[in-house]
Amino acid sequence: MKLLELYAKMKGDLNQIEKELERSVTDDHALLSDTSTHLLKAGGKRLRPVIVLLAGKFGDYNLDVLKRVAVPLELIHMASLVHDDVIDDAETRRGQLTVKSKWDNRIAMYTGDYIHGKALTIATQLPNPQIHQILSKSLVEMCIGEMEQIRDFFNTEQTVRNYLLRIRRKTALLIAISCQLGAIAAGTDRLTANKLYRFGYNIGMAFQIRDDLLDLYGTEKQIGKPPGSDIRQGNITLPVILALRDPGAREPLLQEIRMIREHEGFPDTKRAISLIRDSAGGELADELANRYIQKALKALEGLPDLTAKKNLTDIAHFVGKRNY
Repeated sequence: MKLLELYAKMKGDLNQIEKELERSVTDDHALLSDTSTHLLKAGGKRLRPVIVLLAGKFGDYNLDVLKRVAVPLELIHMASLVHDDVIDDAETRRGQLTVKSKWDNRIAMYTGDYIHGKALTIATQLPNPQIHQILSKSLVEMCIGEMEQIRDFFNTEQTVRNYLLRIRRKTALLIAISCQLGAIAAGTDRLTANKLYRFGYNIGMAFQIRDDLLDLYGTEKQIGKPPGSDIRQGNITLPVILALRDPGAREPLLQEIRMIREHEGFPDTKRAISLIRDSAGGELADELANRYIQKALKALEGLPDLTAKKNLTDIAHFVGKRNY
């Protein structure tokens, strides 16, 4: 089944999630409502809510319960995007002006904080303290991951291990707990919840690696922002780390990165991107992403042969091949 077909089959429940998302960020304060719904209306894959609902199929599926997991997780993701756009000084996301671009940095930062607060408010409607503990711990880890990324801006000596630890916290963890919390909220056994967590973790790692590849190999139409945004801001991603290991690319690429760092305004990254594309960095990064996909599929083994298991397999293949 294609991913769009899956979304079509889940349309009714996803519409309920979408309505709940909009309701949750609508406030008496007009400006907060406007800024919070701005990114929401720009759309998105809603990958985390979809995964929550599919994980819930392995237990007692109850949309009224599961939406109190799915909505907070998507809100946390949205809040992180608002904050990221401030850090990255990004003008567009998903082809739309960012909150910080349409308003300003201060409004954007408080908007992100407000969305985080709304997420936690909804999650507390569930009486299970384990869900609250996992969610709050994950928020802490995400913040650490973001801080590590800022710390390593333009650090061309960082290792693959540094990168993997960072994206584990920054991206993979939220997708992993989307699976785990969906399963817990549906009352599955611990083994099932753990298998789904491992699936989500590996999908999350592959998702971020593919995202970093798209930033260098995709088009503005595909990714909704100018290519090379990561290296422009100093975010040294896996394809760059691996390209720097290539003796033929290392010195000219280091020189380009230094020039980007010293440039004021909007530096040209075309030469750096060309050097990375001509190296083995992209191919090696893609191979690692594929290994994570295989680990994700392995984690599903032993789970009941439900339609949801097939749907998760389809999502894994989509993440492994996605170009948007």
